[in-house]
Amino acid sequence: MDLGLKGKKAIVTGATKGICRATAALLAEEGCDIAICARNADDVAATVEALAIHGTRVWGSACNIKKADEYEAWLNEAAGQLGGCDIFVPGVSAGGGMEGEKSWYRNFEIDVLGCVRGFDTLFPVMKEAGNASVIFISTTAAVETFMAPMAYNALKASLITYAKQMSQVHMKRGIRFNVVSPGPIMVPGGAWDQIRDQDEAFYNSIVAQQPDGRMGDPDEVARCIAFLASDAASWVTGVNLIVDGGFTKRVQF
Repeated sequence: MDLGLKGKKAIVTGATKGICRATAALLAEEGCDIAICARNADDVAATVEALAIHGTRVWGSACNIKKADEYEAWLNEAAGQLGGCDIFVPGVSAGGGMEGEKSWYRNFEIDVLGCVRGFDTLFPVMKEAGNASVIFISTTAAVETFMAPMAYNALKASLITYAKQMSQVHMKRGIRFNVVSPGPIMVPGGAWDQIRDQDEAFYNSIVAQQPDGRMGDPDEVARCIAFLASDAASWVTGVNLIVDGGFTKRVQF
């Protein structure tokens, strides 16, 4: 199936590692021009160089999305460098943690406002595109009780509601909103890799709950994001796509 991504312009934040790195690489491979950011300038430069092998335009620079003015300026520059924006994947996350109010503020400012401010800034160019797609990244911890009460779980859940609301408002403008909610994904150096080193028994208990006996791979999530971003999903909006290999046990009516 031709996803029709060639020539599209995609902005992906947090794209030097994990799911967003895999997403940026797949979109570039499919023919998209790409703009990426992360906080570490060296990581961004290395990723831009790696993605350039696909022959599309790749631009990136360091950005701390927690700083609203810096983030908005970066987004405007990214859209300017690409000549617009057809696909927006705001993937930066503060991750889990149980540090009281500090965790709540951190997850709100990064996970939630990173999406809200991002789209608000890009709205004019995405509306002009007339056939655009926004994909938020949530988590299965937002749809089923998992581990312990955390700001991360609750605030990622808020993105599912927000995307649904936005999908109702913006479909008439040619902008689709969807969410991808991954289950446990193994990223080298990532959270589950660290948990395996620190608490192997807990790690093994999570793997044992996977019907296939393994954790997911970032590429398996990236392929779902690419589909939702593409014209192949032109009639899909307001959806929360669970990508977990059967990890969650709820029935989705």
